[in-house]
Amino acid sequence: MSLQPFTSLYRYAVEPIAPFTWFGTKVSSLDLVAVFRLCIALRQMRENLYAKHQRSAGEDRPALAEERSFVRDACAMLTIVFGGEAIIGPLLGILPSFMFSGVSPGLYIAAQAIVEYIPVLPSVSLGTELPLSIIDGFTRAMLLCSLIPPPVITHTSPIIASSPWALLLSSLVITNGGFFLTNMFSFMEPTPLTLTTPDELKPYGWTTTDIWSAPFITGLYALLTHAQPFWAELHGVISTVLGGAGSKVDPMDAESARALCALILAALFSARTAKNFGLIWKKSVAEKIKTQ
Repeated sequence: MSLQPFTSLYRYAVEPIAPFTWFGTKVSSLDLVAVFRLCIALRQMRENLYAKHQRSAGEDRPALAEERSFVRDACAMLTIVFGGEAIIGPLLGILPSFMFSGVSPGLYIAAQAIVEYIPVLPSVSLGTELPLSIIDGFTRAMLLCSLIPPPVITHTSPIIASSPWALLLSSLVITNGGFFLTNMFSFMEPTPLTLTTPDELKPYGWTTTDIWSAPFITGLYALLTHAQPFWAELHGVISTVLGGAGSKVDPMDAESARALCALILAALFSARTAKNFGLIWKKSVAEKIKTQ
């Protein structure tokens, strides 16, 4: 299968667009899609949790729910987006992106305000989530392949720059650290903030697709592009084991590797959506596996 159509689509989607270019900021159409997708998904999640809380509270006693605050919701969203970066940044000695530019946080807050003023959002359904799973695959591939690896592999410390563990750990923490913090402090719940066990630490929480797919996809991208010496050597070993002619294997270009990773992520997220809506794995031990 040729990846050229997908690389061309990606190249177009990451081009800076107006009116942001008028002010010298590089915001692409893919960035806008990712921002609004997250804001809408978080509002749907909050509404579903509120409805669930009201049902569990019973009719005879009032529900212990706080009045929703835009500031709290905005803080939850910013924690999800930048929480992992804030954790890993000091460990790598790298300044988090939100410290030297307010464009991205401002864009998320503005999108949050717009989404909050939409009267009614469509309910979460298979018909809406399955197509959006494909979009999620492409936006997540941008994070895992184009945004996370460069600060690590170009690090001023040769040890960090050549460490595959630093690369995979950065991918895991940046992608999931924000959700971990948000779940731990119950930001999305309608009740007051409470310290609780995050879903990631509950039984089978480690099987969540977002957790294991982050280091897997970043590692695959590094393997295909030879981002670090370790991955180039590993690629050669794999090629030899599979019957390759020689130990030296040429790397794939970055855009093609990113497109391939996006297709894999789209397939993984689509399978997660199908599982969540009962299309697959209805009656088996796999019901215990959370692919969310």
